[in-house]
Amino acid sequence: MCDSCGCSLPHQDHHHQSPTEKKLVDIHASLLAANNDQADKNRHHFEQFGAVAINLISSPGSGKTTLLEHTIEQLAGEFRIGVIEGDIETERDADRIRSKGVPVVQLTTGGACHLDARLVHKGFHQLIEESGAQKFDILFIENVGNLVCPATFDLGEHKRVVLVSVPEGSDKPAKYPSAFYNSQLFLITKTDLLPHFDFSIEEAKREALRLNPDLDIMEIAAPKKSGFEKWLQYLRTLVAVGSD
Repeated sequence: MCDSCGCSLPHQDHHHQSPTEKKLVDIHASLLAANNDQADKNRHHFEQFGAVAINLISSPGSGKTTLLEHTIEQLAGEFRIGVIEGDIETERDADRIRSKGVPVVQLTTGGACHLDARLVHKGFHQLIEESGAQKFDILFIENVGNLVCPATFDLGEHKRVVLVSVPEGSDKPAKYPSAFYNSQLFLITKTDLLPHFDFSIEEAKREALRLNPDLDIMEIAAPKKSGFEKWLQYLRTLVAVGSD
């Protein structure tokens, strides 16, 4: 797993920690504290540029990039959108977004299973420099495909959106609770595939709301635009509130 986030650390046992284990845990806590400090600075920086920042997290293949493609198409000319793409390797997702005509920066982690606030700070400055943009209305941050580590790291976002696709199964909220504790919106994606998979909308919603009663939930099939207007209205409301 990822050395940078500490997910390979030994299990914490406060009564039987060896000196080495305690040192590793202390280092992990220090890394998180430094990340949170940078995240607060990022948030302020995004606001200086007028941007509502949205952190998209999910397993690989849940449809984050497809969601962005169709969102950009629908909001073209309405909002100034910037995108930071996170992946372990390649520029493939950035190339897909770039073809839609919006500024995008690809961040490759080289093995780390998540973005952190320091990387996003660097990526945002690169986005500003390359686009020449003075303002953004929405900044999308597409995190590395993973439901574990990205849930721990604040990037400075204003909203965190977690996606689970129908082919993944409706048990994901129960299996990966941290991703739902720390999110504000849960998107159930690829709902056009419901007839072909054993996925219970009711179970997914029930488990997610058990973890986070304040969580908003939407069902969406991006290629068919099913449920899409509700998602677009959510974004419009965020921008309107952010600009007040």
